[in-house]
Amino acid sequence: MTDIQQNGAARPLPRVATIFDVARVAGVSTKTVSRVLNNEARVADDTLARVRAAVADLDYRPNPNARSLAGRRSYLIGLFYDNPSRNYMADIMGGAIRRCQEKGYHLLTEPCEADDPNLPRMMVSVAARFRLDGLILTPPIVDRPDVLDAIAQANVPLVRIAPRTDPARTPHVHMDDEAAARLAAYHLADLGHTRLGMILGHPDHGAAELRRRGFMNAAAERGLTLSPDHVLPGDFSFARGFAAAEQLLALPNRPTAIFAGNDDMAAATVAAANKHGLQVPRDLSVIGFDDSPIAQVIWPPLTTIRQPTMAMAAAAVDLLIGDTDPEPVRQLGFELMVRQSTGPVGG
Repeated sequence: MTDIQQNGAARPLPRVATIFDVARVAGVSTKTVSRVLNNEARVADDTLARVRAAVADLDYRPNPNARSLAGRRSYLIGLFYDNPSRNYMADIMGGAIRRCQEKGYHLLTEPCEADDPNLPRMMVSVAARFRLDGLILTPPIVDRPDVLDAIAQANVPLVRIAPRTDPARTPHVHMDDEAAARLAAYHLADLGHTRLGMILGHPDHGAAELRRRGFMNAAAERGLTLSPDHVLPGDFSFARGFAAAEQLLALPNRPTAIFAGNDDMAAATVAAANKHGLQVPRDLSVIGFDDSPIAQVIWPPLTTIRQPTMAMAAAAVDLLIGDTDPEPVRQLGFELMVRQSTGPVGG
């Protein structure tokens, strides 16, 4: 093995463990070691334990180039996104990166414009250039038919997160946005609020309509009707959320509680209330959606719907690399996180 010079003296490089070393220590064949490393089935539990122990003891690290040549895989997954909420995308990326690391893969992230006419060609080109093992798409890109057609024609494996249209077309991961928004409405109604406001999400995102429908229907069940001027458009960004909140708070008969389509817009609503001298939640209750990082770094912390965003991204990776059961659809749960931004009407 090649030596290196250090302080005038030759020092041998440390020997790197090989798959043959792992097989020898575990008392199995190299083929069995390969099966364990690739998370393949049909490996006995005791054998699995011995191989994993040998890998840990020897600090064995598979060579990704050798694995790629042998298995015709690049161990690269592409994530394409166009989403105005940086907090949402931080969780998506975090969940996907962590699962990729656990499985010996790497994640290539590609920001793009959802309405770019060249997007289908660009995606296929990137997938071919980097020999990606598959793609993960987020809203609103997940619902572009030309993108789905191009990826299918290129025979690139695809998993979508929260698609709105043609969900059966590809494996996908989602949650019940409509049911979650209903829970938000029930919470505000239970606190005695009757003048409800809502800031909608981006119209190109399927989740935005589901959240609107769920909130409105649940309010109606409690005998509450949202005035048309109490429901304003947003785009999931802080800036648009702030503008909508200012408009709502300027109304003569302003809402006593506002449901925002995501945490970025909910945080913007809290900021707008502070600007106008309103105290949250004494003068205005605010509830968001996602439970993204911003929900707990503002004051007061946001009451919000916890969307399992990181778990959804991890599940998308699992579906893409075939490391779970063959069921092509995964629906994850949600939870109402009650914090200090909501309270009884009138304080």
